[in-house]
Amino acid sequence: MQPQDSNLPTIWTVSVTRLSSLLRDVTPEFDGRAQIDTINLGFEEAVTLIRERLRTEDCDVLLSAGSNGEYLRNRIDKPLVLIQPDGFDLMQALARARRHSSRIGVVVYGNELPAFTAFRQQFGLQIELRSYTNTEEARDLVAELIALGCGAIVGTGYISELAERLGVTGILMYSVESIRKSFQQAIDLARMLAAARSGPRRGLAPPPAESKFSLRRLIGNSESMTELRDQIRLYGASDRTVLVTGETGTGKELVAQALHGASTRRSVPFVAVNCGAIAESLLESELFGYEEGAFTGSRRGGRVGLIEAANGGTLFLDEIGEMPLALQTRLLRVLEEREVLRVGSVRPTPVDLRVIAATHVELDVRVADGRFRRDLYYRLNVLRLALVPLRERVDDIPLLLMNFLRAAGAGPMVLDGPAHAVLQGHAWPGNLRELRNLAERLAVLAHAESPLSAITRTLLLRCAPELFASAPAKAAIAALPAESARAPAPRVVRPDAASLQHALAAVGGSREKLAGQLGVSRTTLWRWLRGDSEGAD
Repeated sequence: MQPQDSNLPTIWTVSVTRLSSLLRDVTPEFDGRAQIDTINLGFEEAVTLIRERLRTEDCDVLLSAGSNGEYLRNRIDKPLVLIQPDGFDLMQALARARRHSSRIGVVVYGNELPAFTAFRQQFGLQIELRSYTNTEEARDLVAELIALGCGAIVGTGYISELAERLGVTGILMYSVESIRKSFQQAIDLARMLAAARSGPRRGLAPPPAESKFSLRRLIGNSESMTELRDQIRLYGASDRTVLVTGETGTGKELVAQALHGASTRRSVPFVAVNCGAIAESLLESELFGYEEGAFTGSRRGGRVGLIEAANGGTLFLDEIGEMPLALQTRLLRVLEEREVLRVGSVRPTPVDLRVIAATHVELDVRVADGRFRRDLYYRLNVLRLALVPLRERVDDIPLLLMNFLRAAGAGPMVLDGPAHAVLQGHAWPGNLRELRNLAERLAVLAHAESPLSAITRTLLLRCAPELFASAPAKAAIAALPAESARAPAPRVVRPDAASLQHALAAVGGSREKLAGQLGVSRTTLWRWLRGDSEGAD
């Protein structure tokens, strides 16, 4: 173990099988940013060791994955970050698996992947998808896939190693990049908790406009986005409770952060809690805190809960519809009395905070079927912000995509007409989160296509075939002429000035070549370079 630096967050990674070696490879990259200790155990063995160590040591966040991570989450009273593979990780893993077998199995922990199921059916891929909830079920599923003729199986560390032991190729579905993101999430979470529990009080200077609490992060020129920013400025001046509603991935936490930044509380803590991501057994102590001796394994001296930690600032309760009924009663008391009662305590602590709640479910429906308290619903639903899904503001897509590409480290890119039509025709069930994932894929693949890195329909088909599955997208694509050197795009999105200059330099200053790649006339390109407002001809 490294010597401890009290100024750095402490993270314990908990893993078994081949994921352990991947974690060890990435850990040195975070030297100087966190104290990282590796526990190469799983399930009950890991729980026993962690509980023993917590008697004399402390850690800020646990980092784990798959079924092992879920097992720990329900048994250890510590914040836990789960390593989450994304769609690009799965694509890379499937490409590796294809080298070993024409028939592939994929085994994931928890829920199956609906988007992947649709993708597999659309393209007729010979891939068997299964999900498991415990180790016994996992062993049965791997044996079943082998019996079906799968010569390569993609999955978690436990699944891939189990496949190898049973005589077929096991492919780990996690990438180095997903490990890096999880480490960063763990560090950010540890710092947020530390700042919330000992952060500054009101009266300090507001954060800079570029901070995560800025309205500038709410990107879009559509009418709905303009109205949303105006509402946030108005509601920010109030201290009343706000309920933010919208589909998954529409940016509810961004809106909550912007509300905090527009308020008089912007220089004090913003504490976010995902009520659906913390096990019910831990949510009470995490939210309300506890006194020493309140339960077996409780921390010496007790612990400040996140409600108390948000004192003076803003408490953001994400996925409030997932909060258990018993805790809804306790939260209602906080909202009505402005005081919090720690677990095991008889003395309430006064709190001064502003509450913002968010949900992707219809709370009034949950009220009607008895899954959400009616009195709490009316206490939360004072001011309301309803976020528009991405499919209802498609004109914002080019601007959002270019912003996500810059954030992903991509160089200058342009979006041609056919690709633009595909993006506008897609239903975007994952909303902004899905568009950001596409940008990260494009950032990796686009520069291999051309020096200009034009985003074309061909490129989208190669790296995001799911965009071509919906009926609106198919109709939009069918209405376009086939891409060819002779057929310029019917509509081209004008790049910004910096992108044009970079693109011109990439083709050696040849305006003729650049106009051909963009699918516009040299006259239109000349106007763009000069800064005229005319569009493509």
